[in-house]
Amino acid sequence: MKKDLVHSLTQNVEAHANRTEGGIEFWLARDLQHLLGYSKWDNFLNAVSKAKTACEVSGPAVPDHFADVGKMVDLGSSSQREVDDIMLTRYACYLIAQNGDPGSRRSHSPKPTLRSRRAAPN
Repeated sequence: MKKDLVHSLTQNVEAHANRTEGGIEFWLARDLQHLLGYSKWDNFLNAVSKAKTACEVSGPAVPDHFADVGKMVDLGSSSQREVDDIMLTRYACYLIAQNGDPGSRRSHSPKPTLRSRRAAPN
């Protein structure tokens, strides 16, 4: 992987980080989906499922790193509807990148940064 591409993807991942009112850092899965090059939500959920299994095997409680949430999205008729999303910790993002589809354009790119800044699993 070219160094400039990794740097660019790392910046994009970091730019999509959010914080709860309590200061906890998280990402939304629907944002990460596009950053990792997945065009279909269902395909991305396969990587999330593998990442949840890896999390469970490594010891941390899965709900501590993968929290199901809903998100309102705008529709063309100036109305909104709720869609499923997942709040992810840095560790969850790392596991998704590590367990992602090798055919995805970018699924393995942000791993070094996600790993280097992640806190030890709970």
